[in-house]
Amino acid sequence: MGDSVMPTVQDFVEARLYNSAEDVIQDALRHLLHTSGDLRVQLAMHRYQAEDISLAKAASLAGVSWAQMRDILIEQGIQPRLGPETFKDALNEVQFLRDYFEAHP
Repeated sequence: MGDSVMPTVQDFVEARLYNSAEDVIQDALRHLLHTSGDLRVQLAMHRYQAEDISLAKAASLAGVSWAQMRDILIEQGIQPRLGPETFKDALNEVQFLRDYFEAHP
């Protein structure tokens, strides 16, 4: 390969391809998650446990159905939390699903 050097985040900004380093990183992460389903699932499982996101949000992040996400969690020894714990959680879940289905008709 010779003298080829991996470009840096700053290279993309200096070439005016992106406005900021944050924009470069966000785009790179989007592409990474888009091309690697396994990473998406792993990230969704982590966020489900660490951030207490809903099963529906975890499924959306992983790119799988609610039922598939539930099965993945069970296979990994993670007990799914079924149903919202508070009325506010239920309203948030309903709003998330409305937004999701409006964006993905």
